[in-house]
Amino acid sequence: MSFPYTEEMMESVKKVEATRAARMAAEPRRMTAEEKDALLEQYHPDYNLSSFAEIIVGPNKGEKAPKELVELLQAKSRVQGMTLDLAHPDYDVDVLVIGGGGSGASAAIEAHEAGANVMIVTKLRIGDANTMMAEGGIQAADKENDSPAQHYLDVMGGGHFANVPELVEKLVMDGPDCIKWLNDLGVLFDKDKDGNMITTHGGGTSRKRMHAAADYSGAEIMRVLRDEVQNRKIPVVDFTSAIEIIKDTEGKAAGAVLQNMETGEILIARAKCVIIATGGAGRLHYQGFPTSNHYGATADGLVLAYRAGARLLYQDTLQYHPTGVAFPSQIYGALVTEKVRSMGAQFVNANGEAFMHPLETRDVAASGVIREVARGNGIHTPLHDGIWLDSPMIDAIHGEGTLEKRLPGMLRMYLRYDIDMRKVPIVIYPTLHYQNGGVRVSVNGMSDVENLYVAGEAAGGVHGRNRLMGNSLLDVIVFGRNAGQEAGKQFKNVTLSDLTLEHVTEGHMIVDELAKENLPLAVGPTLGHATKFELQNKTWETPGILANAGCHVSIITDAPVIPLHYLPLCAGFAIKAGMDEYDALRAITIHPAEHIGIADRVGSLEEGKDADLLNVGQGVRLRARLLL
Repeated sequence: MSFPYTEEMMESVKKVEATRAARMAAEPRRMTAEEKDALLEQYHPDYNLSSFAEIIVGPNKGEKAPKELVELLQAKSRVQGMTLDLAHPDYDVDVLVIGGGGSGASAAIEAHEAGANVMIVTKLRIGDANTMMAEGGIQAADKENDSPAQHYLDVMGGGHFANVPELVEKLVMDGPDCIKWLNDLGVLFDKDKDGNMITTHGGGTSRKRMHAAADYSGAEIMRVLRDEVQNRKIPVVDFTSAIEIIKDTEGKAAGAVLQNMETGEILIARAKCVIIATGGAGRLHYQGFPTSNHYGATADGLVLAYRAGARLLYQDTLQYHPTGVAFPSQIYGALVTEKVRSMGAQFVNANGEAFMHPLETRDVAASGVIREVARGNGIHTPLHDGIWLDSPMIDAIHGEGTLEKRLPGMLRMYLRYDIDMRKVPIVIYPTLHYQNGGVRVSVNGMSDVENLYVAGEAAGGVHGRNRLMGNSLLDVIVFGRNAGQEAGKQFKNVTLSDLTLEHVTEGHMIVDELAKENLPLAVGPTLGHATKFELQNKTWETPGILANAGCHVSIITDAPVIPLHYLPLCAGFAIKAGMDEYDALRAITIHPAEHIGIADRVGSLEEGKDADLLNVGQGVRLRARLLL
């Protein structure tokens, strides 16, 4: 059989074949901790500081993130200039799930099981997600020689002990039950003739706990979850993006502004609880890397949550999977599942040398591949230099036919381009694969914004600064189910306050439309530089113009970015720009209190209300005038 490899590549293949027997007899050594640290610091893309920028607004101000993500976090709002009828939503549900992958589907199923009226909104179609593309399998410590405690240690070590311990505990403790849940739903896991699940090793793991469905694990899980959503008749609004989280006057998540991807139509979804399950960010192509991610992976969840006031965690760390396709060009960047290595395939350079243990953690393995190419030991292809992954070793170790049986998807993918990975090694190079960080959540899945839950790849903390193989699918199921269960309990106790419009910095440009809405308007931040696109037309005239039009105006500083003690100064500037003095006073006292539903306690000097001033003895004359 002829292969589409160049003459130079085929000469290198001969060297790989010549050393195969010796390499099978001597397993490459694992690196020491010191060697790993040095390798990561020099070659891992997360250490390339020139590709990061500082976040200058919001809860993560002063921290770094990839430049592409920073641009989105600080970009103009998609609802800028729109007239939104928040009082008459197009959808009114108990639980709104944003995202139709494994995490979103799991959340919707569990919330529905709890009795909630649930709706899924997804940018593409349900199942068009990274879950569908996951190949290797799902980890869970459910064998006699294993334990959640051992799994916990592997996860913490793989994440460089930066993981949030409580989240890791939740992941590993719920793992076995999630495998049972999926099995009971109908997932066709690999099993032996006696019906016992077959498990394999993953990189960085101390036990064989990888459960798989051939190399279609994610697709099989997604098939079953999608069927369950449809069987339960949970409504799915597809080809529709969430472009802004809606909050009520108490600052709680209360739904989302949606936009139909085909027609551009704007829709309002009101909900008692919102679950973000939008996946990762691979399609931003950080640092120009190819990606294994589906087309919808554009960091939507991070942007939505951040704009709503939620804090991010480890947004500066990404996973570059060591084995992305480097040749041929038709599948450049596609994932070569770690299962290929777990079954024996080695990393081999152009000279036929195994330069690294095949089951090092993904960050270490990716850095090792990058280093080997940088040293000049890579395989030159017409597209991109890479390293051999010696796939014929699988049949050599386990017997002829093993690769075809256990990795049918991989085999078929390469055969389309006349490459038989049973006969010749394949060329790989790291591909952008996973968003290690995301929105900070508690163990119950809630973000810093009340009633806003985040699950799956959009959430950060469980994997620390590096994820082990098979833990993504487990994360999807454990925390997707968890968010759905928690929202399924929480919605029963939620009474939504009035909806509100926040950050009305350019409201003077649409004053007539805003006056018709009769909604509380939080104007600002106006003090400071125009750090976002939507601040380019800000002016101190805005609060007065809106107040004169009959709008319910509050002046805000966007605390803690600009501290609250600057409010009197802001009101003074508004008066100087033409706002009535008493309107300005109300805009920083009673109106904000009414805005967030606490006017019964604060906002004015009245008997029975909280006070910071105590009149003892002599009377105190207060002037309703602000110092200019």
